[in-house]
Amino acid sequence: MPDALPDDLAGAVTAAAAEGVLGRTFRALSIGIVSVVFLIAFEATAVGTAMPVAARELHGIPLYAFAFSAYFTTSLFAMVLSGQWADRRGPLQPLATGITAFGAGLLLSGAAGSMWVFIAGRAVQGLGGGLVIVALYVVIGRAYPERIRPAIMAAFAASWVIPSVVGPLAAGTVTEHLGWRWVFVGIPALIVIPLALALPQIRRMASGPADPDAPPPPYDRRRIRLALGISAGAGLLQYAGQELNWLAVLPAAAGVALLVPAVRGLLPTGTVRAARGLPSVILLRGVAAGSFIAAESFVPLMLVTQRGLTPTMAGLSLAVGGATWALGSYIQSRPRLEPHRERLMVSGMVLVAASIAVAPTVLIPAVPVWIVAVAWAFGCFGMGMVIASTSVLLLKLSAPEEAGSNSAALQIS
Repeated sequence: MPDALPDDLAGAVTAAAAEGVLGRTFRALSIGIVSVVFLIAFEATAVGTAMPVAARELHGIPLYAFAFSAYFTTSLFAMVLSGQWADRRGPLQPLATGITAFGAGLLLSGAAGSMWVFIAGRAVQGLGGGLVIVALYVVIGRAYPERIRPAIMAAFAASWVIPSVVGPLAAGTVTEHLGWRWVFVGIPALIVIPLALALPQIRRMASGPADPDAPPPPYDRRRIRLALGISAGAGLLQYAGQELNWLAVLPAAAGVALLVPAVRGLLPTGTVRAARGLPSVILLRGVAAGSFIAAESFVPLMLVTQRGLTPTMAGLSLAVGGATWALGSYIQSRPRLEPHRERLMVSGMVLVAASIAVAPTVLIPAVPVWIVAVAWAFGCFGMGMVIASTSVLLLKLSAPEEAGSNSAALQIS
């Protein structure tokens, strides 16, 4: 029978377990990783404002869509790679590499003299973003007790609220007065402070493999090949979507042929049939995110084209959703609701489904426009509960040595 812990060490462990995310043990780590998410959120909401100006000045309007698809396709591959890397070596290396690549991609895009160089920078940035998001999940699983993981997930959601409101406005102001390049080259300088806070804490609390005494698992080359397939398939589908002729059917068919088997191979066995446990959690995440994002793409279009709202008013009518999303994520983090997490997820999905069902009623002239804004606010509240809860359950149901691969599957879904 192993010896008991010394009294002082046992007391320290007990004290750490009782702390919150801003307790002495976790404060620097929490501030550091939430700041990283905040800056990624700011970049995601800001660059869309500067991108049209960049494309025009670089004479790359015909290539404009590739600036978005380059980020998306490379991030898919990087998510799978990050999961393998974090399970094998711990989250520190993929996180540090990802943040470095993210910053390097921003600098490359900001210094670009042609649209193709700009797109290359976006691709490098996507690699970094994919590495970072999965590594952060592994950090949470390794460093935080299960009791306070819902709270750090809520903090991640809250870190998107201010950027979603301020990001486009700030980027527009910088672009107008200083130039679009400063939107890209300014963000890497801000990453230094959260890195200085987070990386030493990750090295202390979450570095290395899950079991230091066991030999590191080999890289799963099959998953790497499938990751390349999913990236290529997604890229072909996005390319086909930009072409307005029948020849687009060829890359679309090739994209589907690559994408479908790759996705099925990367998700846990039983995901498609909603098997009990982790597969159903990942499927629920995919259904919620996919349906909501698809609907969100069309709601502003309907408000502008069918009800005559200006783009600004259409955007403002949905802006409250960022706050209610964070509120939903906060609600799920309450300790007294932990025994009811499955019910929270069901309630969240009901709200999401209801908001999507209400959205098309804006096509009926007699329906007030504000009905859609209210419905969308409730839908975002439901998404906040569902997204955070699925993240918490994924870490709870994953073995430590599989947290990276499972986190990658959650993001891909």
